Amino acid sequence: MSGKAAPRFTAKQGQYLAFIDAYLRVNRQPPAERDIQRFFGVTPPTVHQMILTLERNGLIRRTSGASRSIEVLVSPEDLPVLQATVQSVKTSVQRY
Repeated sequence: MSGKAAPRFTAKQGQYLAFIDAYLRVNRQPPAERDIQRFFGVTPPTVHQMILTLERNGLIRRTSGASRSIEVLVSPEDLPVLQATVQSVKTSVQRY
């Protein structure tokens, strides 16, 4: 056991934090809420509520009135590994 304290966030919150961190590292700018929505396959209100929750819990910081201003306040080594999301693909083609 590493002796680390338990994380201050839930598993789902950890995935959002890990995504924001990974997106920032790859794209050199924080994600828009639409980017988060696309990755997790959730609705815009779901993403917005999670962002508000993360901010209220002191896990992220945003600049009021500025887009793409999310800053993760959790150190990268405390973030969980980002899990790939599996989304079903809908098609109108009949199966044979």
